[in-house]
Amino acid sequence: MSNLNMEQLAAAQKANTEVMMSLLRTAFTGIERLTALNLATTREFFSNTVANAQQLMAAKDASEIAKLNSKLAEPGVEKIVDYSRSVYDLIAEMQKEVTAVMEAQYNSFNKKASCVVAKAKTAPVGGDVFAAGMESMLNASTKAFDSMNSMAKQLSDIAEANLQAATKAVAPAAKSSATSAAAKKATSK
Repeated sequence: MSNLNMEQLAAAQKANTEVMMSLLRTAFTGIERLTALNLATTREFFSNTVANAQQLMAAKDASEIAKLNSKLAEPGVEKIVDYSRSVYDLIAEMQKEVTAVMEAQYNSFNKKASCVVAKAKTAPVGGDVFAAGMESMLNASTKAFDSMNSMAKQLSDIAEANLQAATKAVAPAAKSSATSAAAKKATSK
């Protein structure tokens, strides 16, 4: 093997290692952020559960317990939607970072492969056939990569639309529950 080939191999290995490290950093950052989100959510859930239990234990009769139960359940749905939104945002951000790395890597590969194809066209015997095959393969891989990106974008858009629909559905229900609870409280005085 020539010295040039060894240098090219070493450069390719280094580039691949850098890409892998970038992907691993993105994954670890995402896991760290998801863990922090889950810990904060668990802490808040625990605190709310303790506070709610204390309120229920302080109730003097069954009607007060019934009122407290409906009042205490209201913020739960909103918190679930907020948590879902946070998880979705985190995953969407990680997906963008991974996609950017993969696109950069693919574009680099595509440029290098195009150079090989251009050199193969000038090769003596059979170079043009090899070049045509490589061009066909590159075109097919580009179409597949574009389709994959398009599909990922569509799935992301669907998830975003579903989350927005859930948020819109929860907001009026929470507001009407809060309004009815306030009205009941005002009439009971």
